[in-house]
Amino acid sequence: MLKTELLEVIANGENSGVEFKRDDLRPEQLAKEIVAMLNFQGGMVLLGVDDDGSVSGVQRSNLEEWVMNIIQSKIHPMLLPFYQEIKLDEHKVVVISFPQGISKPYVVRDRGKEEIYIRVGSTSRLATREQQMRLFELGGMLHAEVMPVPRTDMSSLDDARLMNYLRDILRDPEIPATPDEWQTRLLGLGFLTEAAGSICCTIAGLVLFGKSPRRHLKQAGLRLFAFDGTDKTYRAELDELLDGPMVGRWDVTDAGKTLVDGGIVERFIDTISPFISQESDSVDAGLRRETEWFYPLEVIREVFVNALAHRDWTRFVEIEVGSYRDRLEVISPGALPNSMSIEKMKAGQRSPRNPLIMEVLRDYGYVDYRGMGVRTKIVPLTRAHTGREPDFLVTDDYLRTTLYRKSVNRN
Repeated sequence: MLKTELLEVIANGENSGVEFKRDDLRPEQLAKEIVAMLNFQGGMVLLGVDDDGSVSGVQRSNLEEWVMNIIQSKIHPMLLPFYQEIKLDEHKVVVISFPQGISKPYVVRDRGKEEIYIRVGSTSRLATREQQMRLFELGGMLHAEVMPVPRTDMSSLDDARLMNYLRDILRDPEIPATPDEWQTRLLGLGFLTEAAGSICCTIAGLVLFGKSPRRHLKQAGLRLFAFDGTDKTYRAELDELLDGPMVGRWDVTDAGKTLVDGGIVERFIDTISPFISQESDSVDAGLRRETEWFYPLEVIREVFVNALAHRDWTRFVEIEVGSYRDRLEVISPGALPNSMSIEKMKAGQRSPRNPLIMEVLRDYGYVDYRGMGVRTKIVPLTRAHTGREPDFLVTDDYLRTTLYRKSVNRN
C-alpha cells in the first residue's frame, strides 16, 4: 500500500472492512477484529490510528512478532495475513490485511473459550445463533438439510411418494414391509433423524416428500407473483403461495414415465404458464394455435429447480418468483455457498449446498447428472431465445436470477 492510499483509507474512516486501533490494545481485541472481518468480506486493521482517524503511530517493539503470535495462538482456523509498516511523517502505521476467509466460521480462542464474531457496519459483535449457522454452512461444515424439523414424524411424509421413489425411481429390490423397516430405511436415507430421543423428519425429507411441508417449516414452498407492469404493485394478477412436496409421483414403465400426481415443480409450471406465454396469431396444419413462450420453458424449469436445490434453509423466507411485463425474477434465499461466485457458476463449477436434495432431484430427472445447468442450458438457451443473457445478482441474503422477456406479437 502506498502512503497516499493509506491516507485516503484513514480519511474515509472505519467501515465494514477497515478498523483503526492503537497499538496498546489487548491481544484478544486484535483477534476479535480480525475474526469478525474474516467472517464477513475480509479487510484490514490499522495499528497506530485512533478511532477518530488521528495518527498516533506504533511504539511497541517487535510488533510484527507480537501480531503473528496472536494470529497463531488466538485465531482458528489458521490464516496468513499481509503485514506492512508504512511511515507517515514522524509516525509509523502498521497495516494488517487479509481477504475474506474461506474456512468459516473463524473463532477467537481465549481463556478456554471459542467465540465467533461478525462485522456489523464498523463494529464487531458476537454472532447470533442464526448467524453462526449460516457461517457454518458457508464454510461447508453444516448441511442444514439434514437438521431435524420439530413436531414431525414419519406420518408427516407421503407414503405413496416414498413407495414410488424406492420401487419405481430407484428400482430398489427390497421394499420395507413394516413401519419399523420403513423407519430404519428412512433414517438411513437421511429423510428421518433422531433428535432429543424422538424420530423427526429432516428438512430434506420433509420438503421432498412431506404432505404439507409449510405446516412445520414456514420457509418451505414458493411465493409466486405476476404483475402487468415492470414493478410490484398492490394489484397483482397472481399472488399465490404454493405448498407441497418437491417431487411428483410417477408411473414408470418400460415405455417411460407418466406423471400421476405433480409435485411443486409441476404445480409451479402449471401456475406460471399463463403469465409467460400466449397463443399464436396463426394456426398450424392441424388448425391448432401454437403456444408462444416469452422465455425458454426448459430454462424456467432449470432456474426454479436450481432455486429448490440450492436454497439456504437457515433463511426463514420462501423462494420468490415474480413475473413482470419485461422479465421473470427467481429469488433463492441465501448467498452462494462456499467460495462459489457468479463467474465460477457460469464456467460450470459445481458446489451443491444441499447434496441430499440434489441427489434425489437427480434420481427423478429434475436435474441432470452433470450439474452444469447454468452453463449448458440457462445462459445459451436464454440468449438464443430472447437475444439477451440472464442476469445474476448475488447478495448476502439471496441469489436473484433475471430472465428478460422475448418480444412476441400480441393477438
